[in-house]
Amino acid sequence: MIVVLVVVALTLITISFRSPTAGALHDAQGVGSTVLRPFQIAATRVAQPFRDGYDYLSSLKSAKAENAKLKQQYRQVRAEAIRNHALYLQALQVEKLAHFEQGQTYPSGFRHVNAAVISYPTGPFTHSLVIRAGSSSGIRRNSPVVGGDGSLVGIISNVFPHTADVRLLTDPNSFVPATDLHTGVRGGVHTGTGGTLILDQVLKQNVVKKGDVIVTSGTRNARYPDLYPYGIPIGRVDSVHARDTETFLEVQVQPFTNFGALDAVAVLVPKNPRR
Repeated sequence: MIVVLVVVALTLITISFRSPTAGALHDAQGVGSTVLRPFQIAATRVAQPFRDGYDYLSSLKSAKAENAKLKQQYRQVRAEAIRNHALYLQALQVEKLAHFEQGQTYPSGFRHVNAAVISYPTGPFTHSLVIRAGSSSGIRRNSPVVGGDGSLVGIISNVFPHTADVRLLTDPNSFVPATDLHTGVRGGVHTGTGGTLILDQVLKQNVVKKGDVIVTSGTRNARYPDLYPYGIPIGRVDSVHARDTETFLEVQVQPFTNFGALDAVAVLVPKNPRR
């Protein structure tokens, strides 16, 4: 019975919006409204939670859609910021290369080919990278490669028309004749235990100190030219140890180049390449 009255009340409410403001139906509606007033109130109260629930679900759906839109916009802005920062870092390295090329330490007899790094070392046992320049730019195998600050990165190991592979200084097969810039002591830089760089073949009677700068030795004999011109910075002496049972000093070198942060390099190409 209560359900029927509630339905009647809802019917009268509906009719009230469609009926004229005078006449028998209007009068009957007025009497019915008075009688059914409590049921109309009850119906309104019953319906209100459903209205509220619908409004909540509608607003929740709208909020989720807006949240998804904002997340997408954030991802786009973040990606753009990362790209811009990467371009900024690359521009800094290119600018450093320009300063190096104009500096007094730039090796004579060489021209430079600037190249972007397009492939980085993929693990602790990978000691090479790929650059976007090759034989079409005049790059040849065994050309020295330097970073933005002019420090030694490695040497060209393979050349293709538009790309080239660089064997890094940290490669176990790399060996660079080197000199202590402060004392003139000569040796060879290569990887030692644990992958660290060492200045090897330095007799114990020679003097090498922590903090000394190590550079490439360059050519000692014109008949046997070295692959690296003289004076390319390699690194700084980090520690020196002399063991009683050893003939040579243990000289550890901290490289100047951050091999994991190279975006651009310069390849030093001889102006008069050897045949």
